[in-house]
Amino acid sequence: MSSSALSSCSSSQLLTSPTQIIGPPVAPARKKRPKSFILMSLSTNRPLYEEEWFHGVLPREEVVRLLNNDGDFLVRETIRNEESQIVLSVCWNGHKHFIVQTTADGHFRFEGPPFPSIQELIMHQYQSELPVTVKSGAILRRAICRERWELSNDDVVLLEKIGRGNFGDVYKAKLKSTKQDVAVKTCRMTLPDEQKRKFLQEGRILKQYDHPNIVKLIGICVQKQPIMIVMELVPGGSLLNYLRKNSNALTTRQQMGMCRDAAAGMRYLESKNCIHRDLAARNCLVDFENQVKISDFGMSREEEEYIVSDGMKQIPVKWTAPEALNFGKYTSLCDVWSYGILMWEIFSKGDTPYSGMSNSRARERIDAGYRMPAPENTPPEMYRLMLKCWAAEAEARPHFDEIYNVVDALIIRLDNNH
Repeated sequence: MSSSALSSCSSSQLLTSPTQIIGPPVAPARKKRPKSFILMSLSTNRPLYEEEWFHGVLPREEVVRLLNNDGDFLVRETIRNEESQIVLSVCWNGHKHFIVQTTADGHFRFEGPPFPSIQELIMHQYQSELPVTVKSGAILRRAICRERWELSNDDVVLLEKIGRGNFGDVYKAKLKSTKQDVAVKTCRMTLPDEQKRKFLQEGRILKQYDHPNIVKLIGICVQKQPIMIVMELVPGGSLLNYLRKNSNALTTRQQMGMCRDAAAGMRYLESKNCIHRDLAARNCLVDFENQVKISDFGMSREEEEYIVSDGMKQIPVKWTAPEALNFGKYTSLCDVWSYGILMWEIFSKGDTPYSGMSNSRARERIDAGYRMPAPENTPPEMYRLMLKCWAAEAEARPHFDEIYNVVDALIIRLDNNH
C-alpha cells in the first residue's frame, strides 16, 4: 500500500473489482491502525473531483448501495435549491450523511477544528478516529473509491445532438483518452433526484451485460452536472428509422436476421432475469451489416416478476402484453409479446402497429381476440411465430430460447435453399 492510501486507488486496483476499498481491514474500535496505511501527502493541490473517494453527484440511493460495512465512507456533492453542498456519507448503524460546513474564512469543518481543504478535513477524521459528530458516533474506517465504470466528465467531448431521450438529449461524442466515438445520454439538471436515480438505473443494469446484441455501456459520468451515460455508438441509429429509410432495399433474409439478432439479445436478458418492458423497433439500434442491438433500458427491471406500483404512465400500450396492461404484472413473457410486435414492425418495414386505432381501441380489440394480420411478404412460419408470441395466456407463449432456435432454423433452411 502506497503512502497515499486514502487519496487514490491504483489503476490496476480499479480494474479488478467493481467497488474499490482502500485503507486497512476493519479493526476493533480501540485498536490503532498502522500509520503506514494512513499517511497521505497533502502537498498537492489537486481538485476534489480527482480524488478517487469523491463520487460527484451520484444520487443518495446509489451511494447507499456502495456503503455496506460500518466505517465505509465516501464524499459526494448534492444540489439543494440550486446550491451545491459537499456531503460525507458513512455507513454506521445504517447510513449517515453529513454536510461539510464552510466557515466565514472559507475553511471546512464538521464539529471539530476547521481545515483549509476538504481533503485535509477528511484525512483528519480518518487519522484521528474521532466520530464525525458526537451524536452519530460515526468513525471513518474505509474509503470507498469510484467504481471502474465511473468516467470523468472532462473526458467526454459532446459533438452533435443525435436524439432525445426521456431524461434529456442524446449526443454523438468522443472520449479524449481513447479518441473513441461514443453515444451519450444526458440527464437534465433540473430533474428531481428520483428521476436522476431512474436515469442511472439504465447504466447500472447495462454495466453487467456483455452480448453482441445488447448495446454496450462504456461508463457513467457523475462528477458534475449533467449526469451522463456513455455507450457504444451504433452507426445505423434507430431500427425503426432504418426500416423506414431502407424499406425498398430490405430482403426477407435480412428481416429474418434482424429478428434472430433481437431474439439472441432477449434470450441473453431472459437468462439474466432482466425484463426489458419497452422492447420495440424504436428502442433497437442497427450496426454494420444490419446487426440489431437491444437498447433503451430505462424501464427495465432485474426481477423474474415485476408488479407496477407507480401507475401505468408512459406505458407503450400497443407493445405491451394484456396481463401487464390489465394487472400491472410483468415477466419475461411480456417481453415475448412485445417481441411479436417487433417482428411485425420489421416485416411491415416500420409501419405503426394497429394503425388507425387509438390505444384504448387497440386494447379493446386485443382483449376481444383480435390479432394483426401478417404484413405483406411475411414468411408464413414467421407469422405463426408472431401469433404464438401474442397468445392471450402468458404461459402459452414460447420463451426466447425457443424463439431464437425457431428463427435460426428457418434462416438456415432459407440459406440452404439458395
